[in-house]
Amino acid sequence: MAACTFTVVAPIIGYLAIGLPPVIIVGGSALVGLCCWYFTYLKKPVEPNIILPLFILTVAALQIHIVEEYLMGFAPAMSRLFGIPWSERSFLMVFALIGPVIYTLTSLGLYYKVPIAGFVAWFIFIGPGVAEFTHFIFPLIAPELLPNDPHSLTASIKGTTIPMMPNFYVKTTGQYYFPGMWTAILPMIPGCLAIYRLLIRKTQ
Repeated sequence: MAACTFTVVAPIIGYLAIGLPPVIIVGGSALVGLCCWYFTYLKKPVEPNIILPLFILTVAALQIHIVEEYLMGFAPAMSRLFGIPWSERSFLMVFALIGPVIYTLTSLGLYYKVPIAGFVAWFIFIGPGVAEFTHFIFPLIAPELLPNDPHSLTASIKGTTIPMMPNFYVKTTGQYYFPGMWTAILPMIPGCLAIYRLLIRKTQ
C-alpha cells in the first residue's frame, strides 16, 4: 500500500508544485519500478550482497550527478525549458537534503530485506538508471520562454520568481549541452546493471 500510495501521490504533488515534467519522469519511474518490484523483490527479497552494493554505487553516482546539475543551473534551466516554477531551493531540498536521508534508510532496509526498501531501490534504478538519458534530449527542445534569446532570464512563473534561467537550446547557443549531461552516464551504469541482474535472477 505504501508503494502504491507513493506511485500515485508523488506525481500529483510534483504536478501541483511544479508541473507536468515531474509526473512524466517521477510517475513513470515509480510505475515501472512498482511493477518490477512486485514481480521480483516483493515476492522474494534479494540477498544484500547482490542488491546493496549496486544501490550504493547508483546513489553515490547520482549525488555526483546532482553536483553538476546544481553548479550548472539545472532547476532554472528546466524552469525556462518547460515554463515551470522550479527554484534552486526546492531542487536542493529534494535532491541534496531529503534524498540522501531516504537513500541511507533504504540501504539499511535492503540489508535487513525490508520489502519497501526494495521498491525504493527499484525506483532509483529505473530513474537514474534509465531516465537520465533525457538529459541528452533536453538541448534539442525549444524552451517555453524566449527560446531565441541566449541570455539568462528572470521571470515570474505561476507566481514564483525564478532568477537567472539559462538557455541551453542548441539552435540558439550552438552548443550541445544541458546541466547534468556530462555526468548523466554515471548513475546509469550501476543502475542498468542492477536492473539486468535483478531481472536475470528472476528468470533463473
